[in-house]
Amino acid sequence: MIHRIHEMVWGPWLLVLFLGTGIFFTVKSGFFQIRKFPFWWKHTIGSIQEDEGEEKGEVTKFQTACTALAATIGTGNIAGVATALTAGGPGAIFWMWVSAGIGMMTGYAETMLGIRYRYRDRNGAWICGPMVYLERGLKLPVLGMIYSFLCIMVSLGMGSMVQSNSIAETLEYSFGIPPVPIGIVLTGTVLLVVLGGIARIAFVSERLIPISAGAYMLFSMVVIMSCYDQIPYIFQCIFQDAFRPVSAFSGVAGYQISKSLQYGISRGVFSNEAGLGSMAVLHGAAEDTTPEQQGMWAMFEVFFDTILICTMTAFVILCMTEGDAAGSGYDGAALTAFCFSKRLGLLGEYVVSGAMLIFAFATIIAWYYLGRQAAIYLAERLKERRSLYILQRILRGKVYTMLYLGAVFLGCLAKLETVWEFSDIWNGLMALPNIIAIIFLMKEVTVPENAEEWALKYTRR
Repeated sequence: MIHRIHEMVWGPWLLVLFLGTGIFFTVKSGFFQIRKFPFWWKHTIGSIQEDEGEEKGEVTKFQTACTALAATIGTGNIAGVATALTAGGPGAIFWMWVSAGIGMMTGYAETMLGIRYRYRDRNGAWICGPMVYLERGLKLPVLGMIYSFLCIMVSLGMGSMVQSNSIAETLEYSFGIPPVPIGIVLTGTVLLVVLGGIARIAFVSERLIPISAGAYMLFSMVVIMSCYDQIPYIFQCIFQDAFRPVSAFSGVAGYQISKSLQYGISRGVFSNEAGLGSMAVLHGAAEDTTPEQQGMWAMFEVFFDTILICTMTAFVILCMTEGDAAGSGYDGAALTAFCFSKRLGLLGEYVVSGAMLIFAFATIIAWYYLGRQAAIYLAERLKERRSLYILQRILRGKVYTMLYLGAVFLGCLAKLETVWEFSDIWNGLMALPNIIAIIFLMKEVTVPENAEEWALKYTRR
């Protein structure tokens, strides 16, 4: 039953919706992500030195970007890519590129709207995300509440249990550590970080993500360049497989194309989260910024997560399996570890294990903030309903934190096939109100066409 619901939610209609939304904003902006690449690069990753000079105590733009990357760079970049290649063939990586390329504008739109409509709660903290622009922009507070509920469910499933399960399985497989002590140590570490709020989460993310992602990319390049002569053949496999009409045609594409497209786009969305609205929540804490700049940071995150990290994982796998990932006999993280170890030996397994651990931990702390923001918003909307007073107190108090930590611990012990499917269902449903909002608020989504004017406007803030 759950599997059938999962297939319904993540059917072709949802992939078309993701693609259609990204294409719409890409065309509307005049292919801004390509045409203005030097501009948005300069005002995102190229502005780090300026960002470092901001006052202490503030959450900087670079920190919010690292927190957003912490939520997106996770098991999908290692296990998800491997699964896409074994199930959808080499062509899946092409459609992952397509998903990321147009998803950059979807991420821009939702993040820009989030910053435009954000507000401070009674404690002075920013509340930001699709639930806010659904209520204040689209005037549909009920949809905002639905989005918040779905976001909470995703945080307790994919954001915590799935990630902690990956950590426990990795440590047990690599070092033989039992799940219970892993769960205790991991839950305690997460507690120490999240008790410090967004400031500590951003601080930890700023230290973890650049170092871990940089190390993973370095070792990936070592493996790829060790068989550089295969790179032209790998590109050939990717493009041929992406458009190969196998057997009977179905509409305009063959079965193999359908599989490549489905797995490429769905894994791309799972990895970079463009269209889910999560980036809009995570960017809400940034100070001294503009909606346009935070939108461009969201574009950079999608680019970095999928175009760079996922592509490197895919090329390592395809190079080591000579373009036939499905014939290796492995899948998921085991396939990635197998391919790294073929070239780097035991060090290769440690590279994948270390990356899985750090990426998954970073995702856990980032998704706590996502779920907590949604819980605070939902509690505020429920306070006027006396019949739901207890639920409101639960969401506003420390109960959500305890539930989240309990999910982290339980994830280390449980088998999560059902949780994976439920999390995917919540993910897909969460995208619907967000995409509805950014489509109906499309007139408010603008890109900085005049680079000089926009730069001057920003420096005067």
